[in-house]
Amino acid sequence: MDAAAIEEMFQGLGPVTIKRMFGGKGIYHMGSIVALEVRGEMLLKADEQNAPEFAAAGATQWAYEGKKGNPVKMPYWSIPEDAYDDPDVMAKWVRLAYQASLRAG
Repeated sequence: MDAAAIEEMFQGLGPVTIKRMFGGKGIYHMGSIVALEVRGEMLLKADEQNAPEFAAAGATQWAYEGKKGNPVKMPYWSIPEDAYDDPDVMAKWVRLAYQASLRAG
């Protein structure tokens, strides 16, 4: 995903900074990381407070295979499908990601 597409996705939150990391990209708003792009998939930050809302919307939590073959769950979730067609819905999810980022410190 190019920078213009990412900026459009996050327009409901405000300006973002995009940094390369882990073979993907980190998306920051006001100095806090709110999302990762990993292998072409955008993942939004969530925490124990709002992860249930992501799960209820059909999002999936990102995990990678650890050294012993066990999945290691990360605090990033896929974006619910309906958000891609509606900027207002996307704005809701990116704001939730920013709130989780603020709570994480």
